[in-house]
Amino acid sequence: MAGSQGKAAADGAAGGDAGAPAQQPGGRKKLLLLALPLLLLGGGAGAYFAGLLPFGRAAATAETAAAAPEAAVAAPPVFVTMPEILANLNAPGRRTSFIRVRSQVEVAGPQDAAALQAAMPRIVDLFTVYLREVRPEELRGSAGTHRLREELIARANVAAHPARVTDVLFTEIIVQ
Repeated sequence: MAGSQGKAAADGAAGGDAGAPAQQPGGRKKLLLLALPLLLLGGGAGAYFAGLLPFGRAAATAETAAAAPEAAVAAPPVFVTMPEILANLNAPGRRTSFIRVRSQVEVAGPQDAAALQAAMPRIVDLFTVYLREVRPEELRGSAGTHRLREELIARANVAAHPARVTDVLFTEIIVQ
């Protein structure tokens, strides 16, 4: 009986070994069928982003980069000097704090500079009203100055709508 059990175990082991190699080639084929499209897709994406294809991303950025210097040479930025603005800040308590700002506004071209000059009273008013609501602690550090610049750019763009203000450059900021 022990011999028949051993023979059955040997047959089962042999049957299992014989079944395993028969399944491996099918598994390899499935793996190959799944991996091949992924490799092709990855290689195609790499070629696209590397600019090896004529319609690739790098080819498009090279065309826009070639056109960009022509546009930059055609219209240099124009700087418009803003009048000095003196405003009291929104300081808590009885102590009054003031801010004095001298700045220049950068626009794309002379036509935008003319539109900005025409809207100058409105821009000065918007700047002054905004500065009166700012607290002194909001202006501390480079982050405060950056926030102030972003807010003034947004207000200048609203006031001189057809013209586009690209930057506000501070000549002097004094908080007292």
